[in-house]
Amino acid sequence: MKTVLYCLLLFPLFLNAQINESDSLRVKATLSLTGFWQGGNVQTLIFRANSDFSFVPFKKWVFKTKNSYIYQEFGNEKADEDILSLNFLYFNPKKRWYPQVLGFASTNFRRKIDLRYLVGAGVTYQILTHKDHWLKVSLTSEYEYTNFAQALFNRPEFNGNHTINTLRGTIWVNGKYNLFKKKVILSHESYFQPSLTQKNNFRWQADLGLELPIWKFLNFKVNYLHTYESIVIENEVQEDRILSFGFKLKSY
Repeated sequence: MKTVLYCLLLFPLFLNAQINESDSLRVKATLSLTGFWQGGNVQTLIFRANSDFSFVPFKKWVFKTKNSYIYQEFGNEKADEDILSLNFLYFNPKKRWYPQVLGFASTNFRRKIDLRYLVGAGVTYQILTHKDHWLKVSLTSEYEYTNFAQALFNRPEFNGNHTINTLRGTIWVNGKYNLFKKKVILSHESYFQPSLTQKNNFRWQADLGLELPIWKFLNFKVNYLHTYESIVIENEVQEDRILSFGFKLKSY
């Protein structure tokens, strides 16, 4: 007799990637822990953890950090184990224009990325600044270091190099909108990140969310994430798409 067991590892709380650093609150945080397990003929394990935290360390300064961990296993064989840390330091983010510095670090098991880090700086412009509706665009420049476990790529000009370094320029667009008397919340966060020195080296990401408030600190959320990387290990797919459903817990 076939037996299949599905269960949530922990109460599903999806990360809200839209903490607004221009808000007046000194501390803001969200946390998500979600998972999936299937036993029987097909063994599947998925676990995801995300956190988003911002605080005011000094007057007019805001620090924001977003961290995530993903583990996936199919048929008792590891398919994914990824770590991502995004860190921003903003100066005077209540202004229409304000500067920022950033530092990112990540690993990606499936894409054979042992370590990737970026450091850079830029400026943000607030297009909409209403309390319930905001829209921002940022322009930043970064130095990127990526170390791969293999040295054969989909673009032959990079073959033989485990490490790819480059300078990037990034355009970010993100916003959040409360509709129908705050009964529906739409959010989006996207970027396009080309290399300034290598024309075939670029990536982009689009993250779309729809939320339905249940309680002051709890929303039901639908999230769609679409990512693309132009340079990947040989025979690896360049695009990833994830559609997720769950709940978001927040501190504000």
